Amino acid sequence: MATQSEAALEQGLIRTLQNMSYEFVQIDEETNLHNNFKRQLEIHNQKALGQVSRTELTDKEFERVMIHLAGGTRFEKAKKLRNLFALDLDDGQRVWLEFLNTQKWCQNEFQVSNQITVEGRRKCRYDVTILINGLPLVQIELKRRGVELKEAYNQIQRYHKTSFHGLFDYIQIFVISNGVNTRYFATIPIKATNSLSIGRTLKTIRSTTSDCLPQSFSTNALSANS
Repeated sequence: MATQSEAALEQGLIRTLQNMSYEFVQIDEETNLHNNFKRQLEIHNQKALGQVSRTELTDKEFERVMIHLAGGTRFEKAKKLRNLFALDLDDGQRVWLEFLNTQKWCQNEFQVSNQITVEGRRKCRYDVTILINGLPLVQIELKRRGVELKEAYNQIQRYHKTSFHGLFDYIQIFVISNGVNTRYFATIPIKATNSLSIGRTLKTIRSTTSDCLPQSFSTNALSANS
């Protein structure tokens, strides 16, 4: 079997997701990430904003959204994703913003990006990121065929220690794949994830024919039309 590069795996996954109605968005660094989140949040809440004769948030209003999202434990952040947020607008009106439609997932905005650079204690570049309504919620790390999954797992651990912050603290699921084997698991505190074979691993999927992630994972777990 010919060795498949990480770049080939990455592009294959992106093509698969685009065929599943994901929008590809070029996000190079955190400023782009915040700008994209603002726009996607406005699109997702266009009905609520329309009720107060608005289509966009001002910079100050968006800053209040970011302050609301900052801080808190992982459990508290997950609650923020599910709950509506009462935003007081500059003109004194109030609008209830939704971050995720948890009842009808197909009514969220799905995007995919790659090679986003984030600088914390170290500068890191993430392979593939799935964004829902502009929030990075799924992080995928890829290794070429033949490389042990443990390398991708350890890389995610390094990200936890050195670079994850801001909106990337909202990641809910990690996926690691070498094009043959794929595992995914929920985000949990780093001290609890010292082994690739931990019981919290949700599922292992095997494939010897896929040219990106195993097709069953891409079409079922990552479907934008569920």
